[in-house]
Amino acid sequence: MSETADLGRRKRRTMWWLGLLALGMFGFGFAMVPLYGLICNVTGMQSVDGMSDLGRRMATAGEGPGAEERWVTVKFDTTMHPELPWSINPMEGKIRVRLGESRVVNFVAENHSSQSITGQAIPSIAPWQANGFFSKLECFCFSQQTLAGNERKDMPVRFVVSPDLPPEIDSLTLSYNVMRLQGGTLAAAQ
Repeated sequence: MSETADLGRRKRRTMWWLGLLALGMFGFGFAMVPLYGLICNVTGMQSVDGMSDLGRRMATAGEGPGAEERWVTVKFDTTMHPELPWSINPMEGKIRVRLGESRVVNFVAENHSSQSITGQAIPSIAPWQANGFFSKLECFCFSQQTLAGNERKDMPVRFVVSPDLPPEIDSLTLSYNVMRLQGGTLAAAQ
């Protein structure tokens, strides 16, 4: 077989593989949304679809029968990393909220050292069954926080509890584990 024929055959095979790869990527693009939804359902995370459903329920909250009748107690808790000289405390330890209604709770953070320190709050919900029904719309936990030496700062959390919260859950706790960041990574616990 001549070099020209061999080169042509290799080019055709390469083009065939590239076309197959492009087709596979196109198909994967369409499969990403249902795969993401499946992963969210399996892990208990709230999916994009769940957020939009929650938004629709919030927009119609109070319109259905009994919508304004269901209330739950939300408690707030923080735990600080041993190497983080901060305190972060909710201004209210617990509040009663109406399902589907957006609420804001302010936390006060204070750096008790004289140097600037960066931390990251990691949230969790208890009981775990309520995790998919609690949405943080605004939260200091969405990004790293840096407090200058002796700085005190108010940090709001805006949230909503879904009207679809199972009826057996009448109280839940939003906890934050606040870790110190060193060089952009979490400090190792000792």
